[in-house]
Amino acid sequence: MRAVSKSPARSFQPRSTLPPGVGGHPVEQQHPVAGSKSVNLPGMRPEGGDALVLEGLTKVFRGQTAVDHLSFRVARGRFFGFLGPNGAGKSTTIKMLTGLLRPTAGDAVVEGVRLSQDLLGVKRVIGILPEELPLYERLTGEEYLQFAGRMYGLPRAETGRRASELLEFLTLADDRGKLIADYSQGMKKKLALAAALIHNPRVLFLDEPLNGIDPVSGRVVTDLLRRMTAKGVTLFFTTHVLDVVERLCDEVAVIDRGRIVAQGTIDDIRTQREVGQDASLEDVFLKLISADVRREDLTWIGS
Repeated sequence: MRAVSKSPARSFQPRSTLPPGVGGHPVEQQHPVAGSKSVNLPGMRPEGGDALVLEGLTKVFRGQTAVDHLSFRVARGRFFGFLGPNGAGKSTTIKMLTGLLRPTAGDAVVEGVRLSQDLLGVKRVIGILPEELPLYERLTGEEYLQFAGRMYGLPRAETGRRASELLEFLTLADDRGKLIADYSQGMKKKLALAAALIHNPRVLFLDEPLNGIDPVSGRVVTDLLRRMTAKGVTLFFTTHVLDVVERLCDEVAVIDRGRIVAQGTIDDIRTQREVGQDASLEDVFLKLISADVRREDLTWIGS
């Protein structure tokens, strides 16, 4: 009888069917959340160092390079804005960093864990809020958070405490028993954020986190995000609303056609591009990507 040879196990498994905010694998140790009116984030790492290191990260689709040898670092505790026009490679980069896409070349290190060697270890320390929200709509909001917490290995009682605190904090407590299918878009966004936070991540990836959220909840969320960075959490934030970036981010990188064209504080980039310090981020951004925004009037408007 012939021996059946076994294929070597692959450590990198990019596909995940788990919902937004759920990295998909249990966390071995968690820190309790104290009962208070604000969401506490204990156990974070306030010391310095790099939370993210990209090393020639590349993705090619059918001969077309979507992300072209990205190499940069993001210090721990930074509110980092990742900007670019549509199709620049932002979402592809995030999908590679979170294990949803296998890089064609290159690698990354997330909180000291190398992506190519320990994908599960990376997923234990990250949270994800994607722009698209494929939530489990036949669950209630509370059931969804219970599911997310248990997927990370939180004890049932601790999951319940954190879920209740998050629902209260994000003004979803009155709708905890409602099916997600009946939630508004803004409510779904807040629920997905809660799922991304429940396991106390050290790096949080946010794709258009304020879309669809009302101004009051938006202020609550942005205040929470600022407090998270003060406790050593790193936020990797992408949006097309540049005034929000200017208000929130300590550092930005601009990607265009798969390559980084600028990185630094907004003031640094203004200086590098020789624009006035009073220039808006929108002006700087349009110059960086050489955008032509001139258009003729539509012929039928006003006629």
